Order: sequence, then structure tokens, then C-alpha cells
Amino acid sequence: MTQQTTDTDRIEPLLEESIEIAASPATVWALVSDVARMSSWSPQVVRTVVRGRPVQQGTRFYNLNRRGPLFWPTQAMVVACEPHRRFAFRIKENWTVWSFTLEPTAEGGTRLTERREAPKGISGVSRGLTRLALGGQQVFTAELREGMRETLARIRAEAEARRTDPA
Repeated sequence: MTQQTTDTDRIEPLLEESIEIAASPATVWALVSDVARMSSWSPQVVRTVVRGRPVQQGTRFYNLNRRGPLFWPTQAMVVACEPHRRFAFRIKENWTVWSFTLEPTAEGGTRLTERREAPKGISGVSRGLTRLALGGQQVFTAELREGMRETLARIRAEAEARRTDPA
């Protein structure tokens, strides 16, 4: 039996948002690589527990996520940790890879890009739960995009408040 796919079930494998930050890549890196603080920026993450310090490739952590009255845990593992350049982690439950890429700007700041990729697709369990509990892929994808923009804006606000670079 073939399962039909509707517009609300279609998955965008790549989601990406970027922001310019008036702070050095080192300042921005200190924030994005501190996954224990993810709840400070992401509107979906309530809490993160990291197994082991310092955070490096192979480090595992757990998130408790929330959307309204719904809560769900995820397990993640750092899959890229290139200081001042790229930080990425894979979510075990849905197979997605989330990353932050940092690029220096000509003005001495940083272009920060948050990306969600699904190189192996998204797990059937995750697709089903998204359809049943989160309003379907289209609705949830729009929320993820908005959450990415909020996350980047919050990181920018903190990085610019703590920067030591001259303005």
C-alpha cells in the first residue's frame, strides 16, 4: 500500500536563516558552542543537559522542547565543532542536523547562519508525530523558521551586548 503525501506532509529538507552581528566570530562562537544555554535563545528549547565538558565533536546532550502544552525530549550529538567557523549537531529522533556557520564580515562582525538539514530524510516517527500533534509539516516548518529568526536575533543581542570590539 502506498501512502499518499499531501501539501501539509511535504518536508523542506533544508531550512536556513542568516543574520549579521556586530561582534567578532570569537564572541559569537562562545555563544553558539555553549549548547547548555540553548534555552536562552531558542523559543522551543526549555532546557539542555550536556554530557561531558568541554563540548566537542562527539559530545552528547539532551533537550527538553516545548510548544504550548506539549513537551518532548530529544537526544543530540555534536557532529562538527570547528572553532569560530561551524558548530553542528544531529538529533537522534528525527535524523536532522542543525548547524551554526560563522563567517567574518568586512566590517569585523560575523554573518551567522542557522541551518536545519535532513540528509537522510526525517524519521517516520517524527513525521507522524508532527502530523498528529504539531499541525503538520507546513505549519511546523513555518514555526521552525520563525524560531530560527528569534534564535538568531537573541544571539545577536547577547553577542553585541558583550562584544569587546570597538564600534
